[in-house]
Amino acid sequence: MTDADLLVRAGSAPNGPFGLEITPERAGWDYSGLKMLEISAGATVEVSLGEDEAIALPLAGSFEIAVEGQTFHLHGRPDEFSALTDYAYLGRGAHAQITATADHDGGRLALATARAEEQLTSSYHSTEEVRLELRGSGIASREVRNYALGNAVRTDRLLVVEVITPGGNWSSYPPHKHDVHTDDERVLEEIYHFRFRSHAPGAQTGDGVGYHRQHGTAERPMELLAEVRSGDTVLVPHGYHGPCMVPPGCDMYYLNVMAGPERDGTWKMTDDPHYTWVRETWDDQEFDARLPLAKEQ
Repeated sequence: MTDADLLVRAGSAPNGPFGLEITPERAGWDYSGLKMLEISAGATVEVSLGEDEAIALPLAGSFEIAVEGQTFHLHGRPDEFSALTDYAYLGRGAHAQITATADHDGGRLALATARAEEQLTSSYHSTEEVRLELRGSGIASREVRNYALGNAVRTDRLLVVEVITPGGNWSSYPPHKHDVHTDDERVLEEIYHFRFRSHAPGAQTGDGVGYHRQHGTAERPMELLAEVRSGDTVLVPHGYHGPCMVPPGCDMYYLNVMAGPERDGTWKMTDDPHYTWVRETWDDQEFDARLPLAKEQ
């Protein structure tokens, strides 16, 4: 895989009903994957996971998922920015029928996947099970929504979080990596999937722009600095990733999907040593008062 292959532009990797399908084979690694489903109200799509487990996460709209003799009603949300969402865990090899309900005009559903060994039972999870945290400070303030990381949701390998970065701020900062197994790191392949919201008069849904940076080490070089827009996806096979930057006037959302060889549900990382000093400056800065955006939750 070349550095250029790390950036998957919106609309460039469809497959069947999915507007985006990133499999481990497509990414050139072993575990992490992501499928994006956009369907109109009342439409139904059948999905078979094969060797994968998945978190079914409504980005916009409401859904009904029939799986393993159960039916999960996902209330969802109007969009990725304004609220947390309920969601479903789908066990390895599950066959599911996914319907966009009449609660909204249509829907956008993420299926974050990981190659799994243990077959766990599919299950529904409410917004109360999401662990919401605020990270950084000053213009490095961001909102992190943990759907499968550090909460009670059990998966075999899959870790799933959302990050909200308001206009003018930096996130995934300082740059960090998780590509070796040590006391301080876990090997985790990571996917970034971006959405934006512009505050410009007359802006359309999805308008906005941001910038994403990642770089490798001397032993494993890699280099990417890209302008990203709604629907773009970035693959992080190794190395330092961050910052993600959003200019004033729009907000940035990204979905992070992580999985690796370990099955302990642990996220551990180390900073790029050139930038870790930044953390020491945060104690003297105020956290961004715009966050959390999911205030109604």
